[in-house]
Amino acid sequence: MKMKSVAFAVAAMIGAPSAFVMAPYAMAHEEMAEPNITGIWEIYPDPFAGDENLFFELSAPNGGPKLKEPYATEWKAQREKRTAMLKAGTPLADPSTLCMLEGMPTIMGAIFPIQILQNPGQVTVLAEFLTQTRRIFLDTEMPAPEDNAPSFYGFSVGKWEGDTLVVTTRGVREETEFFEIPHSDEMVIRERIRLTAPGYLEDQITIEDPKMLLEPYQFTYGYRRNDKYRMMEYYCEAEDPLLTVKDDGTVEMKTK
Repeated sequence: MKMKSVAFAVAAMIGAPSAFVMAPYAMAHEEMAEPNITGIWEIYPDPFAGDENLFFELSAPNGGPKLKEPYATEWKAQREKRTAMLKAGTPLADPSTLCMLEGMPTIMGAIFPIQILQNPGQVTVLAEFLTQTRRIFLDTEMPAPEDNAPSFYGFSVGKWEGDTLVVTTRGVREETEFFEIPHSDEMVIRERIRLTAPGYLEDQITIEDPKMLLEPYQFTYGYRRNDKYRMMEYYCEAEDPLLTVKDDGTVEMKTK
């Protein structure tokens, strides 16, 4: 089984979109209102490059959100604790280590590659890690809050605006956190997904949450298409060959 460190890491691109986005992609046929984004996509640049089977702590994109108090102090303390435990050689388990579904927006971080399937009426995101499925319903109205049961990925509706897929997601369950950042039932995730060059894609993400955030939290993921990669079934195994989650919630590596 392919193994890449899934603990303590979400492959997030840190910094403003201009830090890594390629030059604007001029479509070969300007009349194409909906670019084809079907394909297998890997996070780019890859923060795991050269570090297979190692644990390390990635920071939240753009330094993390500007949270209201007391959430800001609590979140900072938890992240400092996680970093200290890692340096001490007793890293804390995280949802990935515990084989929990990533949910939104973590799934878009592509710890392992993601596959996008673009069909009439729906764009589907398949994550190799835990064989997850996210559905974006096109040209569909967002259901009323009382009809939108909380879920790992929320309910996503999208529409094409020229060469950009504009997506709104609501209803992500509060227990599903991104870099341990707390959020409320009022959280809204907005995405602008577009090709930036042949074989390159970006997802500009804005998180809004008036209960928790002082201002919207913005960051961007970049991807590179890999036409040679074949998506495989990847479920967590009862006995992981690389690590053991101990009773105190820390992780012990079995191999170097």
